[in-house]
Amino acid sequence: MQARWIGFGEIEVAGERYDHDIVIDEGKVSRRIKKPSKSYRDRFGHTPLSAKETIPWSGKRLIIGTGADGKLPIMPAVWAEAERHGTEIVALPTEEALRLLCDSDARDVHAVLHVTC
Repeated sequence: MQARWIGFGEIEVAGERYDHDIVIDEGKVSRRIKKPSKSYRDRFGHTPLSAKETIPWSGKRLIIGTGADGKLPIMPAVWAEAERHGTEIVALPTEEALRLLCDSDARDVHAVLHVTC
C-alpha cells in the first residue's frame, strides 16, 4: 500500500492526501471519528484513542500512527481489547507507521493514523 508523510498535519495514502486522522480497514480509508473519545481529553491533555471508537480489529496486526511526535495517547482499554481479539498493536510515530504500510498488501492493512502532534 502506498503511504507517505507529507508534513505535520498531512499524509498521503493510496494516492489521496488527508489532513485529518484516518482509519484503514483492509485498505479502505475512512475518517477517524474522535467524538466517542472526546470526554477523555481533559484526563490525557489530548483526545486519546479509546476503545469506544471504531477500530479495525479484523486483522492480526493493528498499526497505530501516534502523530508527528508520537504523542497520541492510547487508552489501556484499547490494549485490552486488542488482546481479546488476538491482535498485535504496533504503535509508532505516524511517519514510521506509514513506512510499515508501504511494506503491506492493502487488504492486510488495519490502522489508525493521527496526523498532528
